[in-house]
Amino acid sequence: MGTMIGSGIFIVPADISRGVGSPALLVAAWLITAVMTIIGALSYGEMAAMMPKAGGQYVFLREALGPMWGFLYGWTLFAVIQCGTLAAVGVAFGKFLGVFFPSVSASHWLWHIGHVPAVRIGSMVLGNMEIGLSTANLAGIIVVVLLSVVNIFGVKLGALVQNVFTTAKTAALLGLVLFGFWLGRNPAAIHANFGANFWQGASLHTLHPLQIGVGGPIAMVSIFAILAVVQTGSLFSADSWNNVTFAGGEIKNPKRNLPLSLALGTGIVLLLYIAANFAYMMALPLHGDPHGTTVFSRGIQYASEDRVATAVLQQIFSSRGAELMAAAILVSTFGCINGLALAGARVYYAMSQDGLFFQSVGKLHPKYKTPAAGLIVQAVWTCVLCLSGSYGQLLDYTMFAQLLFYILTIGSLFVLRRKKPDAERPYRAIGYPVLPAIYIAMAAWICIVLLRYKPQYTWPGLILVLLGVPVFLFWSRRKPAEPAHGNELGGSAS
Repeated sequence: MGTMIGSGIFIVPADISRGVGSPALLVAAWLITAVMTIIGALSYGEMAAMMPKAGGQYVFLREALGPMWGFLYGWTLFAVIQCGTLAAVGVAFGKFLGVFFPSVSASHWLWHIGHVPAVRIGSMVLGNMEIGLSTANLAGIIVVVLLSVVNIFGVKLGALVQNVFTTAKTAALLGLVLFGFWLGRNPAAIHANFGANFWQGASLHTLHPLQIGVGGPIAMVSIFAILAVVQTGSLFSADSWNNVTFAGGEIKNPKRNLPLSLALGTGIVLLLYIAANFAYMMALPLHGDPHGTTVFSRGIQYASEDRVATAVLQQIFSSRGAELMAAAILVSTFGCINGLALAGARVYYAMSQDGLFFQSVGKLHPKYKTPAAGLIVQAVWTCVLCLSGSYGQLLDYTMFAQLLFYILTIGSLFVLRRKKPDAERPYRAIGYPVLPAIYIAMAAWICIVLLRYKPQYTWPGLILVLLGVPVFLFWSRRKPAEPAHGNELGGSAS
């Protein structure tokens, strides 16, 4: 739950609303995400209980499909998915810290290296970024380094920090839902969203406008295509649910607790996410005017800087609403950074144990039994991404790749049932083989639609993954260390 709840749920509904233009389809987008994520968690639960080792998804792919596929996942995770998310969430922390300390700002440069101009390659636009150290970037770097150091001092300390902030952020999200339902109820918004307009645009025969690529022509697409496109936002908001498997070697009674945490964690978070979207629609109309002068007139679609949750609290508490939401997001992002830092280093540790990463990363701290080198390497690369300013684009480009790895991993469940039929399985995936097959079909459809209509999200991600092939060939030629396969981490993270 701690790595799932970041800042997405507070912002992404605005972008989804502009894409679908319908209250019913906004709800449908989050329901599809909920179905896919819960099926994914139930499927991962079997492999997590079967192989409760450090590395999680990396180990599942390695055992089912071979070392190269595990490495390609770990490579993409390190290069962008985990470190890029850490950088983005860290800078988001600095951005919202600026609500209380105006000197903390993305435009307040301490060291401005320069501007990288935009470069168009087909339908992709690269560059157009500022490079340097701003006070917002610095705040993010400080938090990333601080929490990386905290996690070096033992998994129990890192887990304690995670538990405290996960409890706080879950309570804040629940509070937002309750405020929206009971204090934010607006008759005009309720009538606009839940009256005759609720099903507007939700007919199977309705076509929706969708721009192909960046600056490309407008295509009219079906309801199934538009829902597939907007899933990039809702799936990203619900992502990182798989991170709990990365620390499988340090969890008490993992054969029971890993499947349980996957099922309960994803279920609770997604229930809160769906409730939050209903709370938003109780307080604000979905449709709005981008030039509106009030929070209500801008609606969910055009909430200032897409901050829908902030707009709801401003509607309820006036000027104090922005400060309340900023405080909640600070808590949320702080806990998210801690969870991502704690989990990610375990994957690089497992890769090093297989001789596929720097040898030092496969060694534990002699006293605290934590992957200290992995935490340090992860923090250093995250800080570089913070300075480069490129992490936002890289995250967009790898969403497609992330979905491909989810398909491959859930497909690994079928492979492992055949390759290791007699292996101990304390938990068996509920609904196998139907539910995992449904997930693969739904995810494959999203990938096909993104390849067709959003090439700027697909081809760069594929290129990044493929760049890992020569890197794998380089590492695989090196003599591997003792093949402990990532199961020697100490401590207990219950």
